[in-house]
Amino acid sequence: MRTANRVASVLLAATLLAGGALLAVQALLVTLDRPAPLLARTGWYDTLTSARWRDPGVRAAAGGAVLLGLAVLAAQLRRWTPVRLRVDERDGWYLHRRCVERRLADAAGTVPGVRRARVRVRRRGAEWRPRVRATGDPAARAEVEFAVHQELHRLAAPRTGRIEVRLLPRGWPV
Repeated sequence: MRTANRVASVLLAATLLAGGALLAVQALLVTLDRPAPLLARTGWYDTLTSARWRDPGVRAAAGGAVLLGLAVLAAQLRRWTPVRLRVDERDGWYLHRRCVERRLADAAGTVPGVRRARVRVRRRGAEWRPRVRATGDPAARAEVEFAVHQELHRLAAPRTGRIEVRLLPRGWPV
């Protein structure tokens, strides 16, 4: 979401900068008693003052603005996957989420009989919640959970929530 916010901010800033520069040039030309061909006042002013709510163009523009506003609001309220995971509240240390996921997947893959392990780490408050999916014997679930716990301990992870381990028999897609 950071990238989308930055792109939207750049577009908004560029639009406001261009509009402000256009308005400043227009004001300067009017102040100097020169013709101001940049913005013809009569055209847009007449259009805006004669527009009525029952016109289809006005309703379409209003509906589009409402839908765009709701989409931006929904995007801002959505919980996005964090890029960084906080290690300690006091120190300010972070770990990259993908690196943590890779290390936990490698740890789960070291358990005999477990292959193609994938890990997703979610955060709820200060807790990390790893979700392990792998191919292997479902009886090795406790060993995979222990290996993931050990790796989290090595990473100095904060409180860890429940570790969800899903082991599918060989031949099933992960």
